[in-house]
Amino acid sequence: MATSTPAAGDKSLFWATGLMLFALFFGAGNLIFPAAMGQQAGEHIVSAMLGFMLTGAGLPLLGVAAIGYSGSRDVQELASRVTPLYGLLFAVLLYLSIGPLFAIPRTATVSFEIGVVPFLGEPSESQRTWALAVFSIAFFAVSYWLAMSPGKLIDRIGKVLTPFLLLCIAVLVGASVLWPMGDFQAAQGEFVTRPLVKGFLEGYNTMDALASLVFAIIVIDSIRARGVSDKKALTSLTIRAGVLAAACLALVYALIAYMGASSVGLFGMLGNGAAVLSQVAQHYFGMSGNILLAAIVFLACLSTSVGLITSCAEYFNRIWPRVSYRHFAIVFTLVSCLLANKGLAGIISFSIPMLMLLYPLTVVIILLAFLDKLFGGSRLVYVCTIFATLVVGLLDAYKTAFGFSDEAAAAINNALPLYDIGLGWLMPAAAGFVLGCILNVASKKKN
Repeated sequence: MATSTPAAGDKSLFWATGLMLFALFFGAGNLIFPAAMGQQAGEHIVSAMLGFMLTGAGLPLLGVAAIGYSGSRDVQELASRVTPLYGLLFAVLLYLSIGPLFAIPRTATVSFEIGVVPFLGEPSESQRTWALAVFSIAFFAVSYWLAMSPGKLIDRIGKVLTPFLLLCIAVLVGASVLWPMGDFQAAQGEFVTRPLVKGFLEGYNTMDALASLVFAIIVIDSIRARGVSDKKALTSLTIRAGVLAAACLALVYALIAYMGASSVGLFGMLGNGAAVLSQVAQHYFGMSGNILLAAIVFLACLSTSVGLITSCAEYFNRIWPRVSYRHFAIVFTLVSCLLANKGLAGIISFSIPMLMLLYPLTVVIILLAFLDKLFGGSRLVYVCTIFATLVVGLLDAYKTAFGFSDEAAAAINNALPLYDIGLGWLMPAAAGFVLGCILNVASKKKN
C-alpha cells in the first residue's frame, strides 16, 4: 500500500496518463468532423461548438469516469448489472464494432487517404490498391509492435507520441489563429436554425463515447502497472486523467472548428473535413503543409489503432484465457489489415447500423452508473431503462441498414419525440427509468 500513494500523487504520471488517454481518443475523425462543422456553422460557430463539445468531449469524460466511479473491472461487468447475458453480448458487440470490424481498419484507411494519397499524384486504380496494401501492412506492423507492451503505453504514447502530435496540431491551427484566412460566413443547413442541437449530434461522429468504456480499462491497467493499487487513488487518478484528456479534446476541437469557419471566405464550401485540412495546410505551408498534415493524421490514427488493438486483445483474452493476449492481438491486427484494404465505404456501410444500436445503449449505461446509488442498484431499473432504449436502438439500426417508407417514417416521427433529429431514444429511456423506479419501490413494499 505504501507504493500506491506516492505513485498516485506523481504529477508526471498524471500528465502522461491524461495525454495518453487524449491520444487514444484522438483519431483522424476528431480532426475531420470539427473542421467540416466549422465550415457549415459559420457565424454560429460558438453555439455549434458548445454542442459538439458536449458529445465529443463531455461524453467520453463521463464514460471514463463511469468505469472508475462504478469500480467495474470492464464494460462487461458494468453492463451485467442489466443481466449477465446482456453484459456479455453488449461488450462483445462493442469491442468488435469499435475494434477490428470498423474503427481499427479505418485508422489505416483514413491515414492513407489523407497522409499518403496527396503524394501519389494521380495513381491508377491498381497502383492505389498496391500502395494501400503496402501502407496498411507497415501501419499495422508498427501498431502491433506497440500493442505488444501494454504496460509501456503511458511512456510510449503519453510521453512521446502525444506531445509530438500536439506540437504538429499547434503549428497548423496556430497559423490559422495568427493569420486568419477570412471572416465567418453565413451558417448552412440545420446550423441556421438549431446550431447547438446540430453540433451536439455532430459530436456523435467521433464515436469516443463508445471508446471511453474501452479506453478506461487501458488507463486503469496502465496506472496499476506503475504501482498504484489503492482503489480510491486509482479512481481519482483515472478521473483526473479523463478531465485532462477531455480538456485537450475540447481545446483542439475549438481551434480546428475555428480554422474551418474562417476558411470559407478563401476556399468556399468544401466537400469534407479532409479537404478543409488539406487546403489550409497547403495555404500556409505549401508542400511542407502536406507533410505536416500527414504527420498529424498518422500519429492520431496510430495511437488510436494501438489503443484499440490492446483493449480488444486484453478483453477477449480475459473472457477466453485459453487464447493468449498475443494471439488475439495478431488476429485482430490481421483482420483489421484485411478489412482496411476493402475500402472505407464498405467498412462504414457494414458497421454504421451496429453503431446506431450501440450508441444510445452506451450513453444510458453510463448515466445509470452514476445514478446507481439513487435507486440502490436495482436490476429492475437497469432492465426497464435498457429495454426501452434497446427498442429504439433496433429501430435506428434497421432504419440505417434498410430504410423506412415515407409513411412509416412519418408515423415513427409522430410517435417518438425527437426521433427526426436522432434522439428518439431519450424519452423511452426516461420513461423506462421512471417505470423501473416505480416497480422497484413497489417490490420493496411488497417484500
